[in-house]
Amino acid sequence: MTQNVADHLLRRLSQWGVTKIFGYPGDGINGLVAQMGRLPEGPRFVQSRHEEMSAFEAVGYAKFGDGPGVCLATGGPGAIHLLNGLYDAKLDRVPVVAIVGQADRTALGGSYQQEVDLHSLFKDVAAYLATVTVPEQLPNVLDRAVRTALGRSAPTVLIIPGDVQELDYTPPEHAFKHVPSSAPDRLHEHPRTLPPVHALDRAAQVIDAGERIAILIGQGARGAGQEVLDLADATGAGIAKALLGKDVLPDDLPEVTGSIGLLGTRPSWELMRDCDTLVIVGSNMPYTQFLPPFGRRAVQIDTDPGAIGMRYPTEVNLVGDAKATLRALLERLDRPDELTGPRRRWRTSIEEGVARWWDVLDAQARIPADPVNPMLIVHELSLRAPDDAVITADSGSVTNWYARLLKMRAEMRGSLSGTLATMGCAVPYAIGAKFAHPDRPAIALVGDGAMQMNGLMEMLTARRYHELWDDPRLVVCVLHNNDLNQVTWELRAMGGSPKTPFSQDLPELSYAAFAEQAGLVGITVDGPDGVGPAWDRALAADRPALIDVRCDADMPPIPPQVDREQLVDTVKALLSGDPDRRGVAVRGLAAKAREFFPGSG
Repeated sequence: MTQNVADHLLRRLSQWGVTKIFGYPGDGINGLVAQMGRLPEGPRFVQSRHEEMSAFEAVGYAKFGDGPGVCLATGGPGAIHLLNGLYDAKLDRVPVVAIVGQADRTALGGSYQQEVDLHSLFKDVAAYLATVTVPEQLPNVLDRAVRTALGRSAPTVLIIPGDVQELDYTPPEHAFKHVPSSAPDRLHEHPRTLPPVHALDRAAQVIDAGERIAILIGQGARGAGQEVLDLADATGAGIAKALLGKDVLPDDLPEVTGSIGLLGTRPSWELMRDCDTLVIVGSNMPYTQFLPPFGRRAVQIDTDPGAIGMRYPTEVNLVGDAKATLRALLERLDRPDELTGPRRRWRTSIEEGVARWWDVLDAQARIPADPVNPMLIVHELSLRAPDDAVITADSGSVTNWYARLLKMRAEMRGSLSGTLATMGCAVPYAIGAKFAHPDRPAIALVGDGAMQMNGLMEMLTARRYHELWDDPRLVVCVLHNNDLNQVTWELRAMGGSPKTPFSQDLPELSYAAFAEQAGLVGITVDGPDGVGPAWDRALAADRPALIDVRCDADMPPIPPQVDREQLVDTVKALLSGDPDRRGVAVRGLAAKAREFFPGSG
């Protein structure tokens, strides 16, 4: 039987281990969609409500799974809708392959319906970009797209005009200007590259000379958690985590100071402020002001030479795999049997600071609010989250509470849009996670702004597919305050402007009622006593559930160190007629008081 291009492409994706394609149909991909219907053993088509959601679901699948995420869209508007999700993949370094339709070849260049210059559209976001115009280009261009996505942890794009999808497939020949390809080889295990010996020796000398060592880890340290802990134990170091590295190590370790940066913890701020030596492992965290003052000694480890030295003037740069490089470095360190002297005192101060900070967060989460303190929502989740939970967070004020209050445990996973910081990613991330791990519960923490933007419709996607999951639990928690809260706080603290209700207020909606109308579990919480029981009910549900928590928009996300300009701008904003000035002042003073006196109140 003759094989067409669409059939060959789908079978080749199967050889690469692709079992899910997140997409939305359109006439530019009719050939591929029709062939998926005739190929039950091929990849499953997962229909989102919008192509942007398809891209986010592919990102979530790749972030939490062990292979590339694949998304599919028609040309023109469908391709344009993918772009935000693909930039999210690019900036967070996630392997995603986008397959996009295009107008038939006979119409190209004729300003035909839905014809868009897709190469211009995707040239900045895609690490590899190709258009298939004849069948003989396959499988080479597809294999290159997958290999590049995996090898560079980046999005790639393959454009296939509608008529090409239905052509009979003929492989490349052993001939001039034909390009063959080798069989799929699942390049999931990246090569263990090591820096030069002399660089490792210099790095060991720098670290051995330090008395107060700080380690900063990002997502590039994933898989090297034990080596990071070994380095900390050998040197007495504390360990701070960039947001994308939040799940690399659990938060219940006494030397882990938690998140760093604007959304970070006070122990992480103090760790960076007071250290004499910094070791950065797999992090590209951009907020230099939260790193040590310039002049401290520093070593950086990263697989990407382009990321070296970007955020801090490092003394020794080690380009290599985190796990292998740390092992080689540990072999070179002077490792006493136990910590003594300045290093022992340093570690003790770190552990005391971390223990005190958890007491502070517990006290801050219990500050009375109107009606629910948003910190309490994540605090109660931390007490109940299953050990194997996958937790996603959206962009907004919810990110603050995820970063500070969610206590990651060893087997938990978590992520967010760490670099693009796009709204609307948490629910599709969680759906992608469920397809990567159908036997694990997924939890999405979402603001009401992101929920209105696109999260509501993806609840229908969850309803449609939850019966395919071994564990049907997907819990979406909406922080319902009718305010685009993070931007409201940015207006105050960075612009000196009072809240502008015409831009910040959101229309009222019962998210729980929407979930119930969709056939899901809907839970409304309008008081602090209902938060814990709501989590218990949602996590025991036999289908996806939505918790709609009416929370206080006036609870300030105070950074670990408030600079004078931020304080002046915030006071100026409140004194300039901010409609919520009284609530902001009361909650802010209460939160700061708990930081210095956790037992107060």
